[in-house]
Amino acid sequence: MADGHDTSTIEASGATGGLAAQAEQHEGPGTPDTARGGLWSRSFVALLVTQFLVALNDNIFRWLIVPIGAVMLGDQAKAMQWGSVAFLIPFIALAGPAGYFADKYSKRRVMIACKVAEIIVMVLGIAAILTGEIYTMMFVLFLMGAQSAFFSPSKYGSIPEIVRTEHISSANGLIGMTTMIACIVGAGVGTNLFSLTTLSDGSQTGLGPGQHRWWISAAVLVGVALVGWVASLFIGRLEAASPDRRFPRDPVGQVVSDLRVLFSRRALYWAALGSAYFWSIGLLAQSNIDRMAMQQFFDNRTVGQPYVGLMLGVLTLGIGAGCVLAGIWSRGKVELGLVPFGAGGLIVMSLILAVSPAAQGGNWQTPFGWTCLFLSLLGLSAGLYDIPLLSSLQERSPTESRGRILAAYNFLSFSGMLLTGVLFGVLGREDGLNLSARWIWGIAAVLTIPVFIAIVYLAFTPMIRVTARIVISVFYRVRVRGLENIPENGGALLIANHVTWLDGVLLILFCPRPVRFVAYADFVEKGVLGRLARDYKTIPIRPGRKSMVESLRAGRQALRDGELICIFPEGGLSRTGQIQGFRRGFVSVLHGTDAPVIPIHLGELWGSIFSFERGKFFWKWPRRLPYPVSIVFGRPMYGVKDQQEVRLEVEALAYQTMLESKNKSMSLPRAMLRACRRNRFRRKIADSTGMEMTGGSVLTRSLILRRLFRREVFRDDETNVGILLPPSAAGLLANAALALDRRVAVNLNYTVSNDIMNQCIEIAGIRHVLTSRKVMEKFDFQFKTDVVYLEDLLGKLRLTDKLAGAAASWLLPSCIHERLLGLNRIQPDDLITVIFTSGSTGLPKGVMLTHHNIGSNVEAFCHVLHLDANDVLLGILPFFHSFGYTTTIWTALVLDPMCVYHYSPLEARQVGKLAAKHQATILLSTPTFLRSYTRRCDAEDFANLDVIITGAEKLPKDVADSFEEKFGVRPVEGYGTTELAPVVSTNIPNSRLMSEFQQGNRIGSVGQPMAGISAKIVDLETGENLGTDKSGMLLIKGPNVMKGYLEQPELTAKVLQDGWYTTGDIAKIDADGFIHITGRQSRFSKIGGEMVPHLRIEEVLSRLLGEDEEGEQAAVVTGVPDPKKGERIVVLYRSLELAPDEICRKLAGAGLPPIWIPSPDSFYQVDEIPVLGTGKLDLKRLKELAWEVTGTKSPESAEGDGR
Repeated sequence: MADGHDTSTIEASGATGGLAAQAEQHEGPGTPDTARGGLWSRSFVALLVTQFLVALNDNIFRWLIVPIGAVMLGDQAKAMQWGSVAFLIPFIALAGPAGYFADKYSKRRVMIACKVAEIIVMVLGIAAILTGEIYTMMFVLFLMGAQSAFFSPSKYGSIPEIVRTEHISSANGLIGMTTMIACIVGAGVGTNLFSLTTLSDGSQTGLGPGQHRWWISAAVLVGVALVGWVASLFIGRLEAASPDRRFPRDPVGQVVSDLRVLFSRRALYWAALGSAYFWSIGLLAQSNIDRMAMQQFFDNRTVGQPYVGLMLGVLTLGIGAGCVLAGIWSRGKVELGLVPFGAGGLIVMSLILAVSPAAQGGNWQTPFGWTCLFLSLLGLSAGLYDIPLLSSLQERSPTESRGRILAAYNFLSFSGMLLTGVLFGVLGREDGLNLSARWIWGIAAVLTIPVFIAIVYLAFTPMIRVTARIVISVFYRVRVRGLENIPENGGALLIANHVTWLDGVLLILFCPRPVRFVAYADFVEKGVLGRLARDYKTIPIRPGRKSMVESLRAGRQALRDGELICIFPEGGLSRTGQIQGFRRGFVSVLHGTDAPVIPIHLGELWGSIFSFERGKFFWKWPRRLPYPVSIVFGRPMYGVKDQQEVRLEVEALAYQTMLESKNKSMSLPRAMLRACRRNRFRRKIADSTGMEMTGGSVLTRSLILRRLFRREVFRDDETNVGILLPPSAAGLLANAALALDRRVAVNLNYTVSNDIMNQCIEIAGIRHVLTSRKVMEKFDFQFKTDVVYLEDLLGKLRLTDKLAGAAASWLLPSCIHERLLGLNRIQPDDLITVIFTSGSTGLPKGVMLTHHNIGSNVEAFCHVLHLDANDVLLGILPFFHSFGYTTTIWTALVLDPMCVYHYSPLEARQVGKLAAKHQATILLSTPTFLRSYTRRCDAEDFANLDVIITGAEKLPKDVADSFEEKFGVRPVEGYGTTELAPVVSTNIPNSRLMSEFQQGNRIGSVGQPMAGISAKIVDLETGENLGTDKSGMLLIKGPNVMKGYLEQPELTAKVLQDGWYTTGDIAKIDADGFIHITGRQSRFSKIGGEMVPHLRIEEVLSRLLGEDEEGEQAAVVTGVPDPKKGERIVVLYRSLELAPDEICRKLAGAGLPPIWIPSPDSFYQVDEIPVLGTGKLDLKRLKELAWEVTGTKSPESAEGDGR
């Protein structure tokens, strides 16, 4: 469709010949879409007022004439019958000329002329009343009908010329509603005019009905007509649709010709027949209401007549409401999917009225009130039924013949109404079948059943679409952004991530243009899906190269034809919540076209009942209703050559979605309150000292400790607080208490020197350090600030502290508790912690991490590993390590798993015993510690482990192999840095893969980025984006990116640009989205212009030399300055079983390039390999050691890596 809006209308398709296929848009000499207005445009408001006054005057005059005729004829039924025939005949007899004028001339001119004619007719009407001749009055009523017959095609035909296409349904809804209001008001005004102008003793005064104070009727009728004429003048200029059309000399032949034009377009005649049935069944309902009232509720017509008007009014208002709702629910489209629901409502309500009980009186609490309710619902269903059909008829009619098509439609509608009048006479009159009103309602329901079946068949796909919309509205609350990025015309390739079964449905419903999908044939060629796929012209993909090529060609041709094609390039639904690797096939579809790629991110769907979260797509309770969902259409991408470009854009949209939703995220202390209450009686925390706590106990003790801190230690203006405690229950409680008090915890590294420790304290502005005497006995720190010993602080505990903590924990509702603690004032970008980097390549830097940084990381980590209450984390990483802080503190505090702590990861046997005692399932560690556990722990110690994730350094294959061989579970590698809170990506162990359909881990990689995190590779020199499998600098963007370095804005600006954090790591991203770290920028040597990776050499050395007698890495590689080559490779080792020259020969035999191989005189023995407390190499000390043993002059300290 040329204007870019939905075209799923009543159009013949090859498969069904029905309502669901997409029809072409017919543009003629009418007003172009860009010149049309909205619902508040002057032209449409003028049209709305004009048609309202036309309908109002029609009904005023009819309901003035009918009671006059009833008096004169002595039979109200006969008067109504005469009036109906006189008014309806013109719509049939003059259908041909009416269509001619609507096409030949400007529809505005025709409507103005009709309004002038209405003024004249109203004057004649008053004159006819004054003559007292019933036949003259009926003739004037005929003229009124003729005026309306000419007005109708121009009125309905002008709507697509006045309003934009997306407003057609709403415009028709408003027209329908105001028409129904005009019917009600007109009937009331007309009957009141009769009362005002008719004397009860008219026979004595010589004044007939309507002749007393006739000027009142004249003023009303002519006045309304005059106001309507003035309103019509404000309708904007409209071009003639078919100015060359000739006047029909044969009216009957013209009607036949018009019908032939209508029936030549199957989509249009189905819509016309369906809408004509609405008017026919509407007349039957209107006629039956009078009969129903007299048979079921009132014996006396005089008493019951006002209630008949009430019942008619309720029905009419229901129709008006249905018209408006149909316009609203169409959402800028012609939504034929509403029609089956309207038809179904007609059947159900008619059947209910057919069995409704009878009771005397019009009390609302009697069956009369229920009947009025059902009549209103019947009207509502009728409005839902008709408006989409009428809108489709207008939108799909060619501009040059729209008038004659609408005239033919009028002929069908009013012919049907006449036949219905005859049918009602046969069914209800005493000289006919004399059936009761209940029987007639039942017959109406039976007549509608085949109509319903036909509509369901013809409008099957739109019906499914509306059904899907209802389901989605129940389960999802959808936010859509970026619709302006969808081109109004021309082809485009939509590329989206794939999370749920409803992804395609979401795009169909919320994309402003029709979308064709490329899908596997096995899924879309059978049953209901097959019908839907045919109607939406889905392009099937079958196995085999030939079939694949044909599908690609079909997609390419569709793009050339100006269609939107959608591909889910991941090849299947995500089983992890992460964006999987993109297949390259979609790039081939673009060849030979100038179509852009529109990246799309379907956000926040992971966790909904239609996602694979919790290991299944369906049959799980929703976490919340409605579930918030976002659809973001990105900017068009032209000239795409690599699938990684598009994947990067989709990830960027995911990041943007998370940023926009972060204000709705819950702060960490608030989440902690809820998690602890949820696990009030479950064990949550334990450590190697024997302490164990339930969730309720954790919360109570944290609140008590918070009271102590506030009373005994901190001032209100004190923000950053130091903590010097090992992984333990006490360390967790100290962090939790500070978070509940809205302070920033700074967990200090107890493996650094005294000078560095005090430097960190000074940088962070720490006034107090929380610690214990046992810790201070082990580490001889001389702090330049106040030290608070927790043992001494607990001695100041009061009974009131315990009672207050317990009461708040157990009795206060969370919502009240949060406000009392001020947690509701915490913003997502407020700091939760400052973590100092390890300083492996320089002085430590304070990394500022926010609530949103840590919270989003914990949530993503949970989604990837499917954490639940059965999991037990083994917390051995220190809290000053970002991996330990995020995963072992806040995972335990805000999620359901339990966590057990041991103060030192170096004590392998104690770690093993703790794991065995508490049946630990998850171990987060470093490869260095795993070496020790493999050598020193028993196989039974880790019998329950099924997740081992390593970080901080590369996981050597021999370490993973040895661990798996002994414990039966293979460690996998993740990646992160302190600046990234810290987890960026992780391989997913096979035990946590809920499906074998997708690969969750790849040896040699650090996994795929977690949800909401975007990774890209750029050239080291130029900064340009690199494609798949190309090595360069790794940049990360996501909600986990730090706020910045504490008191170091220049350094922050250097590593953070446009939201992207420069990691300093050299990496590549493969076709499936797995990140492969090839080295640290600081762990490369530039020799002869070539970058030589230290890690690659270490890997080969590790295979050749194995581990030393302590189970540690035997040799490490670094570089020192060289006057000739710029740098040279140096190997430091503790002991060697092979001579250096033999090692060099084996390195060459392993395939390393000669420039990578160190010379035999570059091997140096050292006392120990420098390792940080976190278990990774101390690169700064390593370089210093290399300079010392080689006698090289030390350059200035390198910049820190920040990890």
